Amino acid sequence: MSEGTYCDFKIFAGNSNMKLAEDIANCMGKPLGKSSVTKFSDGEISVSLWEPVRGIDIFIIQSTSDPVNDNLMELLIMIDAARRASAGRINAVIPYYGYARQDRKAKARDPITAKLVANLIVQAGADRVITMDLHAPQIQGYFDIPVDHLLGMPILVKYFKNLGIDDPVIVSPDHGSVTRARNMATPLDAPIAIIDKRRPKANVSEIMNIIGDIKDKNCIIMDDMIDTAGTMTNAANALVEMGAKEVYACCTHGVLSGPAIERIENSAIKEMILLDTVPLPDEKRIKKFKTLSVAQLFSEAMTNIHTNASVSKLFQLNR
Repeated sequence: MSEGTYCDFKIFAGNSNMKLAEDIANCMGKPLGKSSVTKFSDGEISVSLWEPVRGIDIFIIQSTSDPVNDNLMELLIMIDAARRASAGRINAVIPYYGYARQDRKAKARDPITAKLVANLIVQAGADRVITMDLHAPQIQGYFDIPVDHLLGMPILVKYFKNLGIDDPVIVSPDHGSVTRARNMATPLDAPIAIIDKRRPKANVSEIMNIIGDIKDKNCIIMDDMIDTAGTMTNAANALVEMGAKEVYACCTHGVLSGPAIERIENSAIKEMILLDTVPLPDEKRIKKFKTLSVAQLFSEAMTNIHTNASVSKLFQLNR
């Protein structure tokens, strides 16, 4: 296919985030392909594609979120089913890429699970991966196939621009997110502050110091994901204790496991903005949450990939 040409394509979805898959399909003017994902009594996953896919582009939408292992296996088996049915190009659309936090050996004999999962996806038969805000951008290099790494930040920046917050300060919750904070601060014409913390063990953080002027300012804490929300809520509470006026929080992936909801509800956070890469079940919905959709951005990327048009403009922070 040359740039701008058209042939058929089909969109299938696993069970992880059906609402987002439907929204993406609606943006592209296509129904979701007929498929079923079931389990045998022993827990084995069974996938059936009920439409022919021979020779055409296939997009399989599946976040590998909770339950991570089940959703990952669904994705791998759907890719395998499409490959064995002679699909033309198999595109794995993974809005949230699980196991991304295990991207290096932090101590002796650690696995690098982000690379293992990349190997599994490639070996299953994927020709391309489309994802968003990987926990570590270098994970793109773990794949031996093209990876389109979309950015959720422009969606968040647009929201805060429209909100019109006075005296905003973009706060990085740790040293690892400073680049993200700077990238968000630039279009908002805002300074940054940095939380200096140490983490005694996994999912436990302790605030040590705040670098930057946050007194009488409206703070926006941003991160790529919120899991148990310990880091985010500790940071918000510390900011208020040290003189911040109001605290907002935002992230691309709202994993929200364990005590996250209770912590956020009881924290100094006024509003938390999440993107819908991970579904937010009814039991986790609280008044502090505002969810923004990534469906339009993914639909644009998928359309451009299908027609062999440029995707690079979708990576720009100032869209």
